Amino acid sequence: MSHIVTIKTEVRDAEAVRAACKRLGLDEPVQGTIRLFSGESTGLLIRLPGWHYHAVVDLGTGQIDYDNYEGQWGEQRHLDAFLQAYALEKAKIEARKLGHSVHEQPLPDGSIKLVIQVAGGVS
Repeated sequence: MSHIVTIKTEVRDAEAVRAACKRLGLDEPVQGTIRLFSGESTGLLIRLPGWHYHAVVDLGTGQIDYDNYEGQWGEQRHLDAFLQAYALEKAKIEARKLGHSVHEQPLPDGSIKLVIQVAGGVS
């Protein structure tokens, strides 16, 4: 039996952040404090392609601080790709912790179907 799930992503797992960055070919995230246009932010610093400022992940709150000036300082699609990769990597980590096998299937619209094989069936 399959299920469709919609997830509001909170970014709280450093391992999944690193895996998402690796998956997208981004630099390894580093812990630090950085100045954004209108203030400072502390957390895991992620350099997205073509972005003027880093995206900053606060693992405590699950939130991401960023300033892309409505797309003029960085394309939103890069942050969206990171969030998709993070959610995918986090789901894989958690499924494997439970002993499940995981298979990915890219879909034509850019989304990814994640199939998790559990004992006695597929979820």
